[in-house]
Amino acid sequence: MSYQNAADFLPHAEPMVLLENVIEVTRDTALCSVLVSQDSVLAPFLNADGALPAWFSLELIAQTIGVWSGWHGAQSGEPPQLGMLLGGRGLKCAVPEFAAGSELLIRVSMVLRDEKIASFEGVISIKGEQDNLQVAQGRLNTYQPDKDEIIKLTQGMQA
Repeated sequence: MSYQNAADFLPHAEPMVLLENVIEVTRDTALCSVLVSQDSVLAPFLNADGALPAWFSLELIAQTIGVWSGWHGAQSGEPPQLGMLLGGRGLKCAVPEFAAGSELLIRVSMVLRDEKIASFEGVISIKGEQDNLQVAQGRLNTYQPDKDEIIKLTQGMQA
């Protein structure tokens, strides 16, 4: 099976891309994966034991939403767009960290969406463990600013 590179659908630069593979994107869902390894994109963020702290769940789910958005934009010839995380609800992790050697599967499913605001349910599973053991979940709310809003936001940051 061939996968697409997650970085192709995100506006991030290294080392901030935390996903490796795009497994599937549909109208309302996306599924991505990443290996917890010193040889993966996660290497800069691993602890002394080679594990990824579970609080990275928030960003893994957010970036999977970004892949969903970037993939859909690419279908119309658009480059990846900057998106904003408004907040999250009910983010729960069953483990304190993702162990070295684990392959994480991150799935998002759209709950609602209008022109600029969307809400997604996210789930992180460990591939192969007890039929892909679910270890984290939560709902993230996002905002898609238009180009003028991005300019205003970034001008304020440069002052």
